[in-house]
Amino acid sequence: MIVLGLDPGYAIVGYGVIDTEKGKHRLLGYGAITTPAGMEMSRRLLEISRDMRTLLDTYKPDMVAVEELFFNNNITTGIQVAQARGVILAACAERGLTPVAYTPSQVKQAVVGYGKAEKKQVMEMTRMMLHLNAVPKPDDAADALAIALCHAHTAGSHMPLK
Repeated sequence: MIVLGLDPGYAIVGYGVIDTEKGKHRLLGYGAITTPAGMEMSRRLLEISRDMRTLLDTYKPDMVAVEELFFNNNITTGIQVAQARGVILAACAERGLTPVAYTPSQVKQAVVGYGKAEKKQVMEMTRMMLHLNAVPKPDDAADALAIALCHAHTAGSHMPLK
């Protein structure tokens, strides 16, 4: 099963793609969709949408896992990330995919075994599980790979995002 993990954002969308079968994981690719600072939000969303379609067409994932949004103190940033996430979900829907959402705690639990693990622990376990020499960069891509691994470990226990 090919799983595309996504860490949504409007400046950086991290992505990670793995092939997983019978508990074995193989890295297919990772990286980030980036949009320049100062670019009009509608243009950023268009760029994210186009790049998402390219990713989906390139890797042809069976499943997509995306990090659930959580709002902290900056509601403006949260709204902008939510807009980008909406574009991501729409691109997936165009390709007949229904993304599954995971909270940061669920990702930590699935990858490290502890829902309050430190980010550094998650990145190191992601590196080890995928037999990599170094933690993937940027951090958003490493996060996306952790999200993909989370889905690979828990795919049978979650319903698709509505």
